[in-house]
Amino acid sequence: MIEFRNVNFSYEKGREVLHDMSFRIEKGETVGLIGANGAGKSTIMKLLLGLLEADGGVFVDGTAVKKETLSEIRGKLGFVLQNSDNQMFMPTVYEDMIFGPLNYGLPREEVDRRVDEVLERLGLEYLKDRCNHKISGGEKRMAAIATILAMEPEAILMDEPTSALDPYNRRIVINTIRELEQTKLIASHDLDMILDTCGRVILISGGRIAADGDAMEILTDRELLEANRMELPFCFTGRK
Repeated sequence: MIEFRNVNFSYEKGREVLHDMSFRIEKGETVGLIGANGAGKSTIMKLLLGLLEADGGVFVDGTAVKKETLSEIRGKLGFVLQNSDNQMFMPTVYEDMIFGPLNYGLPREEVDRRVDEVLERLGLEYLKDRCNHKISGGEKRMAAIATILAMEPEAILMDEPTSALDPYNRRIVINTIRELEQTKLIASHDLDMILDTCGRVILISGGRIAADGDAMEILTDRELLEANRMELPFCFTGRK
């Protein structure tokens, strides 16, 4: 579904951000992308979406990501931004949810069906006609996820989906992520959330893959995490 083949990327000549990056995410997998600040997580997301352009080697569902294929690629991927305010830009939740599907040429009847189906599935019917500036941060994060699901993407990319949420809303978002059937790539510093939602983890350090494998094995390896400027999830430290 998602593949990087020996990808190198530089923002400035002679200063590589990603070095010989190779990994493959199969359809239906939920993969956590972890690493310290500046490791390259956001760059990976932007390359998949075509917001940045590598020399080659980035594929979505077998199609190379390049200018000529961006429309096809973005029709397969949904992206939940870290800051929901940057994603929810229409006056109401409903208007945000219909914006993408309508712009892809879907008939209004089909779009409305998708909206009602997604809101019911997530238990968010009460948000449909609410103004975006009058809902809580947790509600806005859930609405942002609903907006992406209305597009019916094959894969969902998430950037820090639980950041700045209180414990109650954080748990709602985690439960929602676990129930989604799509392929998911989740970039986050919230390692407890990654452990709760992901079966596999890719640890990035200095633009390279430091580890790729079972989430439990990687997230309980104190020596590995500390060597890459990270700490054990709170659930393994005894701290509250």
